[in-house]
Amino acid sequence: MEVYLGSDLVQVILIRKKNKNIYFRFDDDFNLVVTANKWVSEREIEKLIIKNEKALTKMYNKVLQKKKKEEEFWYLGNKYQVIFDINEEDINFSDFVITCKSEDYLNKFIKSKTKEIFLDEVSKMRQIIKTPDFSLKIRKMKTRWGVCNYKTPTVTLNSELIKYSRELIRYVIVHEFCHFYHHDHSKNFWHLVSTYYPNYKEARKELRD
Repeated sequence: MEVYLGSDLVQVILIRKKNKNIYFRFDDDFNLVVTANKWVSEREIEKLIIKNEKALTKMYNKVLQKKKKEEEFWYLGNKYQVIFDINEEDINFSDFVITCKSEDYLNKFIKSKTKEIFLDEVSKMRQIIKTPDFSLKIRKMKTRWGVCNYKTPTVTLNSELIKYSRELIRYVIVHEFCHFYHHDHSKNFWHLVSTYYPNYKEARKELRD
């Protein structure tokens, strides 16, 4: 099955499960994946897609934008053009252009700076927000910017945050630190977050876009 979302023709992949509800998502190849009960006909699914075309088109465009940003090179909130030159001994930043000798060299540099910057921001925020001693982990995550395991205790930060500004990195750290006090997203939790990061709503929106 194929459907139009805006001006784009999108392939629909239908997955049959025993769930009561119908779920929509886009996979890494930009196919619309529909999970539905076996009793729901393809015609009904097609009608439902047409009915929700506006919302699905918005979701589809968001996936496209995310993929485009992943293919671009972003560092601390700025987009850079990357030029590889085997004669370069170090990494040079100039007018939103990065010049270095190889992709491997660049990746090692970013990994090192990610750890350095995250540790620096964590250290600064620990002077403001009291937390128990915890282990800091840095890894790439698909769906979360940070995780606080108050039982372990461990704070995990998404390495992809290095693409965003220090302000947004700081927000995620504040968010996870506040989970040491409130383990859910209750009103008390968001009140505490706002105490240390008043513009948290704008930060959340920027990280979602």
